[in-house]
Amino acid sequence: MHQLQITDKLPNVGTTIFTVMSVLAAELKAINLGQGFPDFDMSEKLISLVSQAMRNGHNQYAHMNGYMLLREAIAEKISFLYNQEVNPDTEITVTAGGTYGLFTAMATVLHPGDEVIVFEPAYDCYIPTIEMLGATAVRIPLVFPTYSVPWQRVKENINQRTRAIIINSPHNPTGSILSANDMQQLQSLVQDTDIIIISDEVYEHTVMDGLQHESILRYPALRKRSFVSFSFGKNYHCTGWKIGYSIAPPALMKAFRKVHQFNCFSCDMPKQVALAEYLKDRDAYLQLGSFMQQKRDFLQGLMQQTRFEPMSSKGSFFQCYSYKNISDEGEAQFAQRLVREHGVAVIPLSAFYQDDVNNNVVRFCFVKKDSTLEQAVERLVGL
Repeated sequence: MHQLQITDKLPNVGTTIFTVMSVLAAELKAINLGQGFPDFDMSEKLISLVSQAMRNGHNQYAHMNGYMLLREAIAEKISFLYNQEVNPDTEITVTAGGTYGLFTAMATVLHPGDEVIVFEPAYDCYIPTIEMLGATAVRIPLVFPTYSVPWQRVKENINQRTRAIIINSPHNPTGSILSANDMQQLQSLVQDTDIIIISDEVYEHTVMDGLQHESILRYPALRKRSFVSFSFGKNYHCTGWKIGYSIAPPALMKAFRKVHQFNCFSCDMPKQVALAEYLKDRDAYLQLGSFMQQKRDFLQGLMQQTRFEPMSSKGSFFQCYSYKNISDEGEAQFAQRLVREHGVAVIPLSAFYQDDVNNNVVRFCFVKKDSTLEQAVERLVGL
């Protein structure tokens, strides 16, 4: 009998580490501090606005580019935050989450033979997407333990095949952030080139310690060559909604929408209607950084009872911890033992590298109820 065969476009890719650890946590009834989602409820007001939108008949296809009132609300937010004007008609597209926006941006500009500079540890979708599109990921490790960008090495790796550079700030998985100097270095490297910037800014409102998010949108010379991806799910504790938005200058966005129209086409209409209204409440996103800082500091205080050593986290939902005082096991092995023997699921940093890396570092998600964090740390004391 004939056996159907296909050529796997991602032969070296399996199930993501987030899914693996979350499934394992569920099976073992462990506390899940691995995947980046809250275990507390989202805003009742936002839930009510979605319900109201459905009752008011907003249940059919949204415009391909997104509900116009939502795009206008996004443009107003950008003007307020970054003092930059963005055209809601030609420069904003509502997407099925941040990862979708990143994938679509890469699919828009990458061709076989292109090279894309990626910083490791890297969010897990970047390199598989690049490879699936026939391009090559040029991997540059961030400087351990600060996870800062080695700009001289970036310069050395730019050539005529370099089509794009992917940046991510606040950074998943490390919690590091890019500074104004970083943005100026990037701007200097790409000027007078055709290099595209793909900027993952889904954690834009989770910057802590009084620091400022250095969005691409603050830098006109960078913005004119950039796709920028954002997430409502991260901002409003509704990661399961999978809804976000992408911003790019008109020519790039026109090309982006050509890909978008044959993939997702349009996104959940009731949620767009609700978000257009909810964005009027600026405090809902302006207070997110201080809320996350409280969560980070709460976990860090609890972890003083353990032998884990905290590493710097200035943004995102995550803080990395070194376990060098506990074990010299590989990171994946240590994370597996942690969930199986101690009932706490975390993510090994090695999962965000293509090569074997062992810095004795694991990532904790602190966007959980205080009681969840307390129970988790109780299981780690004495390890």
